[in-house]
Amino acid sequence: MAGRRAGVADLRGPRLLNPASDLSELKAALAREAQALGFDCIGVTAPGTIDNAGKYFLEFIASGGHGDMDWLAAQPERRVDPRGLWQDVRSVIMLGVNYGPDQDPLAILQDPTRAAISVYAKGDDYHDLIKKRLKALARWLVATVPSEVKVFVDTAAVMEKPLAQAAHLGWQGKHTNLVSREFGSWLFLGAIYTTLELPRDDAEIDHCGSCHACLDICPTAAFPAPYKLDARRCISYLTIENKGPIPREFRNAIGNRIYGCDDCLAACPWNKFAQEGREAKLAARDELRAPSLAELARLDDAAFRALFTKSPVKRIGRDRFLRNVLIAIGNSGDATLAVEARRLLDDASPLVRGAAVWALGQLLSRDEFDAMKLVAMGIEPDESVRQEWQAAS
Repeated sequence: MAGRRAGVADLRGPRLLNPASDLSELKAALAREAQALGFDCIGVTAPGTIDNAGKYFLEFIASGGHGDMDWLAAQPERRVDPRGLWQDVRSVIMLGVNYGPDQDPLAILQDPTRAAISVYAKGDDYHDLIKKRLKALARWLVATVPSEVKVFVDTAAVMEKPLAQAAHLGWQGKHTNLVSREFGSWLFLGAIYTTLELPRDDAEIDHCGSCHACLDICPTAAFPAPYKLDARRCISYLTIENKGPIPREFRNAIGNRIYGCDDCLAACPWNKFAQEGREAKLAARDELRAPSLAELARLDDAAFRALFTKSPVKRIGRDRFLRNVLIAIGNSGDATLAVEARRLLDDASPLVRGAAVWALGQLLSRDEFDAMKLVAMGIEPDESVRQEWQAAS
């Protein structure tokens, strides 16, 4: 969710002498080309179809539910209507790529000495993968019919999920994520804005019914009501977007989730229709399926960058990553991992040192912890770390 401006491209194709005149045929050909490029679903909607979603978005921002994600609140008029981002857009083409996991993503939660990484982050960065496909499809489109296009993949002021529902790819479930009847809650989304007037698809309807499994499973009660998310309580926000210490009230609930959280997605009953990802590039890396907390805690900056090359995890940086690992170590119940937390008390980052203090407070006996605190309070220069020592008493 970082790097919000990197996903935009402006492509203009050659002006052909005999452009296709049948837009229905063009749309069918576009769908075939999209499938050939690895997209699993495609739909088209008009730019003015998400007025209600825009209203709910503004209410979400006004409530402060976006937390420190200031990029969400910046220039909201560009987000609530595609024409605010590009006034010449006439059609919005929405595309999805299935990234359904090949194993139960919640099984790792039963092994607290190993790290749970969100399904989408176990492979190569989807921003790069999807953007390449979007650009290829956009080039095909403008080479077929004179037009202008812009492509977006989760990094610009685009409300992908409401637009995807308007284009019949799925609907926004009670967990606020898109749900598909074919792929459950596991779809990467991308958008192509075009000046062409393509035939529209009918909006998908809500098929959640009375189910609230996604709400019930949330470890931090991040949903104040169905279809409403308080990002400040969401583990994905806390472990990825949050730059400071994780609030103490949520630390135990995080468990061993060190990057993101799949609970609400994995609980969706519609996942039974999801298929495994068709492209090998979307597959999880073996070394990220269930990495050891002890091994992750030993990563210096170079090793962190090497392990997470091409991964979205790399964007949060080594310090925030180790903060998350130390919270998981504190929740592990394994006193042998205290040696890793103790070593990180000397880390250069106050964020890491503070998380190490909390982890030790969870794993050590009171006498041992108090003895360490007596020494640390005499030498610790950072006030936030000193507060961690005091709070853990």
